[in-house]
Amino acid sequence: MAKIDAFFKLMHEQGASDLHLVAGQQPVIRIRGDMERVKFKVLDSDDLRSMLYEITPEEKIKSFEETGDVDFAYEIPGLARYRANFFMQKNGIAAVFREIPSIIMTPEQLGLPPVISKLAMLPRGLVLVTGPTGSGKSTTLASIIDKANQQRKDHIITIEDPIEFVHSSQNCIVNHREVGTHTRSFSAALRGALREDPDIIMVGEMRDLETIGLALEAAATGHLVFSTVHTTSAAKTVDRIIEVFPAHQQPQIRSTLADGIRAIIAQVLFKRIDIKARCVALEVCIATPAVRNLVRESKTYQIPSSMQTGKKYGMQLLDDAIMDLYNKGWISADEAYIKANEKARFRPLIKGPPADFTEV
Repeated sequence: MAKIDAFFKLMHEQGASDLHLVAGQQPVIRIRGDMERVKFKVLDSDDLRSMLYEITPEEKIKSFEETGDVDFAYEIPGLARYRANFFMQKNGIAAVFREIPSIIMTPEQLGLPPVISKLAMLPRGLVLVTGPTGSGKSTTLASIIDKANQQRKDHIITIEDPIEFVHSSQNCIVNHREVGTHTRSFSAALRGALREDPDIIMVGEMRDLETIGLALEAAATGHLVFSTVHTTSAAKTVDRIIEVFPAHQQPQIRSTLADGIRAIIAQVLFKRIDIKARCVALEVCIATPAVRNLVRESKTYQIPSSMQTGKKYGMQLLDDAIMDLYNKGWISADEAYIKANEKARFRPLIKGPPADFTEV
């Protein structure tokens, strides 16, 4: 057993999401969003490097020593997988580990709306899960892919950096590809995927113009594509994708996106105040003909209004979902205000000045 495994077991027992190991400091774990120090000695840079290298593949060590950064995944059978990032800082080496549960929860267990399960059965198109870092996008995507794996008879390809949730083939054939290990880049893997007879392609993150363009092409050519973007609403997601491209390409991309988009889910995680747990608020935009027309005509500012009238399709605005959690007594008024899109709606709920004074 590797020395570092003891920290992972502690992390798992405490229900922590992240482990921080930094030279010159005590270990720290993140529990329900808060950082808490572990009662352990201050980590020496050389000792920490030795501990980390014990679990690091040789080619990743070489890459880290050349660049000062590296990502990979580490698994403890029967416990969990961990997404690892090593980086150099002033006092030496540092590492952050994110726990990825070995058991994939269903959309129902995660408390997601019923329409989320239906996305797994779409025949084609682009489905985007968006939100800030650490908002549970990978968990939501994994639950949808798992549903497809159980209920369809298709070929699923996942492209990630690194591989997070591992799906064993059930009714579907599932192939996992890791950027840097099995393929050079997201775009190279996507280009290859179009020749690998896939039905469903999951792209861990749409990071650059080429990857976004290939994902749109895959969706337009009859594949079902899932991916993530770091945005906070459906309308902003559309704008972000369009704005990546040069101005002269934007009208064509807008049309391609309008044809291919099927759903955008924007989510935010909250710390519950009634029990020791976290909960998620979701914005759900289903690409009805009306929504696609707004995308095509560059009227994304009208998408929220279209979503308000589309509740029968399973649509909901993020702020409505946040208000619902607040009314249940699950989340605090201050956190609801901080994470809402329309602050004015939540301003009367908070007693003092907001924590983020720039939002006044």
